[in-house]
Amino acid sequence: MSHQIIGLTDWLKTPPGEYLLDWERERFDQAVGDIFGYHALQLGLPEVDALRANRMPHQWLALDAPGASTGPSASLSASPEAAAPVRQVALLTHSVALPFATNSLDLVVLPHTLELSLDPHTTLSEVERVLVPEGRVVISGLNPASLWGLRQRRSKLCRRLGFTELFAPGQGELIGHWRLRDWLRLLSFEVESAQFGCYRPAFDSASLLARFGLMDAAGARWWPIFGAAYFLVATKRVRGMRLLEPGWKTRNARAPAPAVVANRGSAGPDLASSSLPSNPKSSS
Repeated sequence: MSHQIIGLTDWLKTPPGEYLLDWERERFDQAVGDIFGYHALQLGLPEVDALRANRMPHQWLALDAPGASTGPSASLSASPEAAAPVRQVALLTHSVALPFATNSLDLVVLPHTLELSLDPHTTLSEVERVLVPEGRVVISGLNPASLWGLRQRRSKLCRRLGFTELFAPGQGELIGHWRLRDWLRLLSFEVESAQFGCYRPAFDSASLLARFGLMDAAGARWWPIFGAAYFLVATKRVRGMRLLEPGWKTRNARAPAPAVVANRGSAGPDLASSSLPSNPKSSS
């Protein structure tokens, strides 16, 4: 039995990998479509164009240098079926030292990037550095607390004895959803939305995956946090910062009420003489 660890690029071509990519493409399109700004970066996973629904004028695809040689592709297509324009890789970099200025990016997309990073927490800290205040990070990953994660752990145990191969890619370590949320909170990120998906069992066969298609709807309703994949959108918050509202939303300041001041020289009744009793001596 061969003990070669399957890479992410090869695994995404398998039936469970294609099933996962279909779900993630839909999530990315929904998440980034309404995020506005000028500069967006996708770090990792050239097999999916996570920024295709975004309208920012400046978009880049970057590959992590330690893992850049693991896959032969230097470009990506929007989808395997559509003849969409090819997005070229803009740069090779280290995820723990991004070549961008502080507070310079409006959106960073991390499709399974943290799982494959040598130091995922430092990678997330670097993303926080390059994001502008109120900038967003979009993260996808495999959930270890799922049927897929259970099979992966069992495969790792059996693989040591030479019995089986790993089910999911074995390059990195799966990061739990709640662990990731703790990291984001420590870095002053606020999680806007979190989704789970891919509830079908860990089958290698496309026919078996299709047969259990009803589990996607059942899992989303009855055991939502046990999906094979999770999807997070978080916003970078800066304490003490206040966003200025547009001018049309500001209320007009109320003019102070005019104060009444008594003026002896003004026309009208003499209040002083009318309010005081008359002097009898003056009348005589």
